[in-house]
Amino acid sequence: RRKRGEAKTDWPSLSRGRGRREKRQTQRHREAAGVSGSSCFLTTRVGRAPLERQFVGRTAPRNSFVVGEIGISPTHITHPMFQLRSLLRLREGGQRLASQVSGSAAVGGETVSDGLMRLVCTAGLGTLAWASLSFGESVAADEAEHGLASADYPWPHNGVFSSYDHASIRRGHQVYQQVCAACHSVALLHYRDLVGVCYTEDEAKEMALENEVTDGPDDTGEMFDRPAKLSDPLPRPYANEEGARYANGGAYPPDLSLITKARHDGQNYVFSLLLGYKDPPAGVHVREGLYYNPYFPGGAIAMPKMLADGGVEYDDGTPATESQMAKDVTTFPAQA
Repeated sequence: RRKRGEAKTDWPSLSRGRGRREKRQTQRHREAAGVSGSSCFLTTRVGRAPLERQFVGRTAPRNSFVVGEIGISPTHITHPMFQLRSLLRLREGGQRLASQVSGSAAVGGETVSDGLMRLVCTAGLGTLAWASLSFGESVAADEAEHGLASADYPWPHNGVFSSYDHASIRRGHQVYQQVCAACHSVALLHYRDLVGVCYTEDEAKEMALENEVTDGPDDTGEMFDRPAKLSDPLPRPYANEEGARYANGGAYPPDLSLITKARHDGQNYVFSLLLGYKDPPAGVHVREGLYYNPYFPGGAIAMPKMLADGGVEYDDGTPATESQMAKDVTTFPAQA
């Protein structure tokens, strides 16, 4: 607040004075540079030495260049996502800047605007080509390491108010029993888990009685075999991991209880993997004992192609096509 007797400060006059000082300082800079209008520096770095050239436009930071209203820093240039959108903005900025200097004098038959547009286009095309090449290399490296990305399939049970197709779960269990159970286990699934999902209680009990499990010890301290019951897990094909590797040439068939939850993109990955077997492309060598599948990380998998049209006879009469069996056997562990 102004004290009693103090002269009133003329703030507008001070503002006008500061503006006039800044204007005079800017004019001195222009005269020293020998250019009419504001100044713009194009700064690049070769090693650690900055190179500056004078253009008509605006002042840019020393570690970037500005075209019109577009600032491009080294971070943008080295970023792989700097592609079409940035190039279009760069072109628009160059056109605006070229229109500002359209009246400049010609130097050697070429105006400053022509040279600037040539510089802008060359820089933009070079950056786009570099970014596209880097992005393509990164995608190829990612596919080689993690496998080909799976398509997004419309699974009927993925909706908030959707439910599993119990007929598909039953068919999937049938495919598992006849095709997959020779190598893969589902150690976390018990016979009781099938009751009310794909079998009735009597059907599950009858299924369990077909298998024997080791129990004990009895009163004499000995282990004994007995018929399986609903509380027992589904049988395993191998007693331990060592036995599984020995029987499969060193490869360990994974447990399928949570396979759709343990793999990236779950159901889509399993479905694509089962249908993805093909001959290796030219230049790709797969050693003996492995099979080419682009959806498997590395592209070479020890499991051969197991599904073929008519490989299973469904109880409900559904045609057992290769894709139908892949869908059903993927749905079976997904509901666990």
